[in-house]
Amino acid sequence: MRLQCEVEVLSRLLPTCGLRGRGRAARALLSLGRPPGAAGAGIYLMVCTARDRGGARYKVGTAAGAGTRRGCAPGPPLSPLCPQVQQNVERLFTRFVEEGKATVRLREPAVDLCLSKANVINLKTFLSAVRLAHQGNDTGVLPLSPLVPAKNSDVEKPKTKMIITSRRDYPLTKSFPFSLEHLQTSYCKLARIDSRVLCLKKLRKLDLSHNHIKQLPATLGDLVCLQELDLHDNHLEAFSGALCSSGLQKSLQLLDLSQNQIQALPIEFCQLRGLVQLRLDDNALLRLPCRIGQLSRLRFLSAARNKLPFLPCDFRKLSLENLDLFGNPFEQPNPLVPNIQLKIPLTLLECAARATVNHRIPYGCHLLPSHLCKDLEVAKTCRCGSACLSSFIQITVTMNLHHVAHTVVLVDNMGGTEAPVLCYFCSLHCYSQFLDRHLQSNG
Repeated sequence: MRLQCEVEVLSRLLPTCGLRGRGRAARALLSLGRPPGAAGAGIYLMVCTARDRGGARYKVGTAAGAGTRRGCAPGPPLSPLCPQVQQNVERLFTRFVEEGKATVRLREPAVDLCLSKANVINLKTFLSAVRLAHQGNDTGVLPLSPLVPAKNSDVEKPKTKMIITSRRDYPLTKSFPFSLEHLQTSYCKLARIDSRVLCLKKLRKLDLSHNHIKQLPATLGDLVCLQELDLHDNHLEAFSGALCSSGLQKSLQLLDLSQNQIQALPIEFCQLRGLVQLRLDDNALLRLPCRIGQLSRLRFLSAARNKLPFLPCDFRKLSLENLDLFGNPFEQPNPLVPNIQLKIPLTLLECAARATVNHRIPYGCHLLPSHLCKDLEVAKTCRCGSACLSSFIQITVTMNLHHVAHTVVLVDNMGGTEAPVLCYFCSLHCYSQFLDRHLQSNG
């Protein structure tokens, strides 16, 4: 029986000598068994570490068939009728076994073996075997292992970080360690994401920058622990809506899509509610997601050197620490030249859609066609607070970017920090009221 975990050996005699008994836990392989070629010897616990692969042995007891009588009463304390059974395990502490922790207290030597970071199921099985050995049960029911030195792979600390920055160093025959939490494969000329990477369920940071990746697989969303995704300097033309609806919704905090060929982000992009930092520099973006205001945790936004003519209306809802929109061809706003898309009288579809959004009536694909659901999700909001779908008046107005960000990189070389923002009106009445206030404020 073997168990991989971290072990700390604490001597109970050190405090009596005025010495500190606390040490540091080390990656170890625990084995329960007998020494090779010693069929009649007692049962031992052997702790192998990277420093001592040969292992330190601690006697557990003498099982039946090794100088004891079968049929003796099992369980601690043992019956006096079984004097041959040597009990060396004083106690098992299993209060935190569900967290992968336990302590084995031995009588001789007076030490505590503190186990941690163990697989819960394997730990429970191992402790059961130790208990059986301690009670002197028949060796036939014990899953014993030969007490041989451990391999390097058994006691080395799991690798959590790997950085590859050239094509020749990229592993073609070896697999990636499943314990990886940070993986960087840059300048490797990758045309797609390696399927082996998609099996690393513990990944928290994935850096695939400076490659030739054109498309992202939907299975990338299965990396539910992924917090940082760097796709800087690739050949991406789109960011899949399926990824936005995956497990990345809650986990992803940093996303770098700069220096790609993306023209637009999907409607579902704003479902990535955990985003704190978003980089979109040097793409071909013609617009930002219309519901970008739903990214309530977003604090750093950079979309410099794109093709943005204006910002979406929802941009006003952001609360940023740093904003960079330098080098975009923003249009000159003119509230007096509206884009009128009003339909008078309103269609039945428009009336129903406005009522559904205004009264927050539940809906879904099981009630409405999917295309209507998507239209409702991107419904525009008038200055009066009412919704409008396909019947509206659209204008662009000037907004000082300091209203949404503490630090603003200049929009142009003239020192400006203002940008045009879309504004919608559900009726001529709402537009005329806004126009009156605008004309009065401008004299």
